[in-house]
Amino acid sequence: MNDLKPFLETILELADPWFIDEITFDQEQVRIDIYLDFRKGGTFSCPLCGTGGCKVHDSTMKSWRHMNLFQYKAYLHARLPRVDCPSHGIHTAKVPWAREGSGFTLLFEAFAMSLIRFMPVASAARILDEWDTRIWRIAHHYVDKAVEKQDLSHVTAVGVDETARKRGHNYISAFVDLERKGAVFVTEGKGKDVLQAFKSFLEGHGGSPDQVSDFTIDMSPAFITGIEEHFPEARITFDKLLVCKLMNEALDEVRRMEQIENRGLKKTRFIWLRNPENLTKAQKETLDSLTGSRANRKVARAESNQTGLAAGLLSQQPLGRLLPGQRVRVGQSQSPRSDNEVRENGQKA
Repeated sequence: MNDLKPFLETILELADPWFIDEITFDQEQVRIDIYLDFRKGGTFSCPLCGTGGCKVHDSTMKSWRHMNLFQYKAYLHARLPRVDCPSHGIHTAKVPWAREGSGFTLLFEAFAMSLIRFMPVASAARILDEWDTRIWRIAHHYVDKAVEKQDLSHVTAVGVDETARKRGHNYISAFVDLERKGAVFVTEGKGKDVLQAFKSFLEGHGGSPDQVSDFTIDMSPAFITGIEEHFPEARITFDKLLVCKLMNEALDEVRRMEQIENRGLKKTRFIWLRNPENLTKAQKETLDSLTGSRANRKVARAESNQTGLAAGLLSQQPLGRLLPGQRVRVGQSQSPRSDNEVRENGQKA
């Protein structure tokens, strides 16, 4: 094992006064323990002011889990020196392989953070063979540090969406910088209060409500009210996918209402909702027959509105120029959903 000392000192990037004192290997426990020490008379820098040459006052033993060496868990152990600074007194010196207060080396934490970018913390903990609570502490440290350092002075366009974080009515709302394609703020809830929370967060990180010119949201009345109260100068754009989803639901609702009197509309749901370009020849003939029948005039009108709306949303031009009067026609399609949601919210779009 002693032959490995120079090699491990190199890969651990140890510098004077640190050196490897001992290496032990336990095959039954599947682990390697590396004991570090500092040479007698070695000095360190003050952790507060950086003054070098501070003498060691005393030391305490400390252990850190390192990245595995092949299939073996690796642990570092060292006497952690407390140094006597002329200006600040006695404080624990920093070590180059770990941050203060952590039970892991910096390389282990970096590997853990790379895993949780792509999987739940519980899954990463299983791979690392660690308690998930310990991995959560790593994540909280680096996420909180990154959030604290954010500069939001450049944010002008924001996307907002809510999602359930677990079963039941437990929601979080996420705010995304649409220009730089990254999340900037996440908070619990989905009411208008989340806009007030974002405003406070923005102001605390170099931004201002006046600089935000655009919000992209779903048709949440709470989001609309919150934006109007806290970002009065911002324009609101509705997510076109959600608008299409709402219109499709309204179209299907009209079809189900009309099929009570016209049984020929049964089992035709996907013919109405599918993109016309993706219909088979037989399905197109069926759709043409259904839309041409006076008995299906309500659902035919709703289908016409839905098709026109979809075409407008796919265009690069403003929807208002392409579909004048569309908001009124939506309200005339005999669907309570389209009347109450699409038309009313459309007037604000």
